[in-house]
Amino acid sequence: MGWNYLAGADTGGGEGGTNKVPTPDRQAPGALADAVDTVLGIAGWAGTAAGVAGVLVTGIMMAVSMKRGEGSEHLSRLGMVLGGCILVATAGPIISFVFADDA
Repeated sequence: MGWNYLAGADTGGGEGGTNKVPTPDRQAPGALADAVDTVLGIAGWAGTAAGVAGVLVTGIMMAVSMKRGEGSEHLSRLGMVLGGCILVATAGPIISFVFADDA
């Protein structure tokens, strides 16, 4: 008796032998995988659109500030927006790297 994580848990069986706890397949059902891919695609497009909008708004605010003579107070905001854009752009590859299927 004991645990075998690769083959399922050995429960000892009782009278007729051993009973194995089933190990589920790592693949999601097809319909669920398609729905999740759709949601992730929409989220990716929304993140990209938000990043572009953020860069445009920050650029407009910087232009208005320069015209008023306030300097580049919005440069740090532009850095934050660009950092968010980089995070959105690299989220997929980072997750793929962390949860890579080595089998």
